[in-house]
Amino acid sequence: MKIRFSIVTVTYHAAQVLQRTLDSVLVQSYSGIEHLIIDGASTDATLSMVMAYKQQSDSGEGGHEVRILSEPDHGLYDAMNKALRLATGDYIVFLNAGDVLPSEHTLQSVADTYAKAVEQDGVEPGVMYGDTDVVDNEGNFLYHRKLQPPRKLSWRSFKWGMLVCHQAFYARTEIAKEIPYNLQYRYSADVDWCIRVMYQTEQRHMSLRRVPTVLVNYLEGGMSIKNHRASLRERFAVMRSHYGLFTTLTMHVWFVLRNLKSI
Repeated sequence: MKIRFSIVTVTYHAAQVLQRTLDSVLVQSYSGIEHLIIDGASTDATLSMVMAYKQQSDSGEGGHEVRILSEPDHGLYDAMNKALRLATGDYIVFLNAGDVLPSEHTLQSVADTYAKAVEQDGVEPGVMYGDTDVVDNEGNFLYHRKLQPPRKLSWRSFKWGMLVCHQAFYARTEIAKEIPYNLQYRYSADVDWCIRVMYQTEQRHMSLRRVPTVLVNYLEGGMSIKNHRASLRERFAVMRSHYGLFTTLTMHVWFVLRNLKSI
């Protein structure tokens, strides 16, 4: 079975960093792509860039379906929930403006992992995930992401931190649609969402499969970095809701000790 991907890019005044994101999707060798652009009513050059990209794709340069929605929203996670409602692919991934699929064969690698999982397990994976590299505003490589995804992942794994970058996390769309982002969280709803998706994956006896490659070049300095203290408080609340107070406190003591050792 040839699977189809829904790639979601949420934008708002993103013209400075958006083009390389669009280009990285356009050149994918894999043909089963729906690219959802969810824009928050930008007034800069974002929409003109997106329309030019759609024209390129419609003319056969990439051959992907590009769908655009531009209207006011209530923030990043509200826009992501709109995308969940619109997505029609088999798997969904969120690729923010400035983030890049690192190779023209990135989606083919995910599709190959899917085929191997079905052949070995007889069931489709609920989640596929991989590695992350961090880049600067010009797209230049900075470093490999400090937290590395394990070979075996479960919903309990995130008690050690967010081991998989949100943009390297491909969720089965039928599961993702049932789990909207919790808008009570302003900075860490992605952590909560990934945990809940993994939990539902295991409840359905579906696998979580590691793709043995870098799946995203992630733009340094996201929303949680810019609002670091508030983000940390939210992540504590997210972890407590899933793992309990004792485990969360214990793990945060370990986080502090780990950071002290790295100084």
